[in-house]
Amino acid sequence: MQKAFIYVGGEIHPENITEHPKSDDLTIAADSGYHNATALGDRVQILVGDFDSIDRGREIDEKVEILTVPAEKDFTDTQLAVETAIKRGARDIVIIGGLSGRLDHTLSNLAILRELSEAQVYALITDGKNRVRYIRSTSTLISRSGYKYLSLIADDEKVKGVSVEGCKYPLDNATLTNRYQYAVSNEITGNCALVSVKKGGLYIVESAE
Repeated sequence: MQKAFIYVGGEIHPENITEHPKSDDLTIAADSGYHNATALGDRVQILVGDFDSIDRGREIDEKVEILTVPAEKDFTDTQLAVETAIKRGARDIVIIGGLSGRLDHTLSNLAILRELSEAQVYALITDGKNRVRYIRSTSTLISRSGYKYLSLIADDEKVKGVSVEGCKYPLDNATLTNRYQYAVSNEITGNCALVSVKKGGLYIVESAE
């Protein structure tokens, strides 16, 4: 299964980012995300965007494939990078960056996780301070890591049959709503946590202190 790493703009915390591509993974930068890839020491194969925010004074590796799009377009650079990854066979996507800075971009990036989940593409987004996944009517294991807190944010009006094992505050067949988000700031106590959902969608958010 092809795995892709997509680097987008926004502040990152390189010292906390453990996700790095292997030699056979696809690597794509969306506009100024190229700088984040460079900061992590990761090589970019494809650079996509309208290049309204990239530092043009920095040298770009001549081996990088550049896909230029108009500044006036219907999709964000991140969405275009994700679309490029899927077209090239990716079914597992790691997005790095995109959780700080402009709130509209952050919300748009989080919505991408839901879209990818519905397309049965495994995905997560991280900036080193937060790491986010999206699940719908399924279960997933979250390994204990450098992120202290684990929060569940309901995406639907009602998310039913939510269970959490391996955490300080377990849940058993609970119902979460998007109006009253109470499953926040939990902590993994074992080697991993098991999060299960019978009906509905959840954002699983890991946060550092």
